[in-house]
Amino acid sequence: MHHHDDHDDHPLAGDGHLRPEAAGDDREARPARGAGGAHGARDAHGRRAVRLLQGYVWHPRDLAVDLSAHLPATLDGDVHVACDPMPAAPFTFFDDGTLSATQVVYQLTVLRLVEEGEDPASVLPWVAETLQRALETTPPGVGWQILDDLRDVF
Repeated sequence: MHHHDDHDDHPLAGDGHLRPEAAGDDREARPARGAGGAHGARDAHGRRAVRLLQGYVWHPRDLAVDLSAHLPATLDGDVHVACDPMPAAPFTFFDDGTLSATQVVYQLTVLRLVEEGEDPASVLPWVAETLQRALETTPPGVGWQILDDLRDVF
């Protein structure tokens, strides 16, 4: 079930048989959040947190997988990777008809603290390739769909 080369339309997509059917892209519908407006809130050093990638990772409930053994918590350049289990998937079926209730689903978020004037998209290709290599070390049965985001977190 590990098909990594089937989906050139997304930065990262794995396991072509189990992609969320109704995980629509609502990036345009959400306004920027926080007091910083379109450019987000700043930390004490003047940096803003930008979500580079966001998506889902999943595997069958009967497959014991420790994703922390495959996914780094941080990458060079102040890039942070969070992979959090969800109580339930935000969709009912995968596109092959598999019930999402038969899978453990995680939300994966990759963010970076960006300096003033820095283009967060400049590191996106490297981050996507690095994350792809890490996801490819997971056992068969693990799938993912991850899209570029480039929105401020705050």
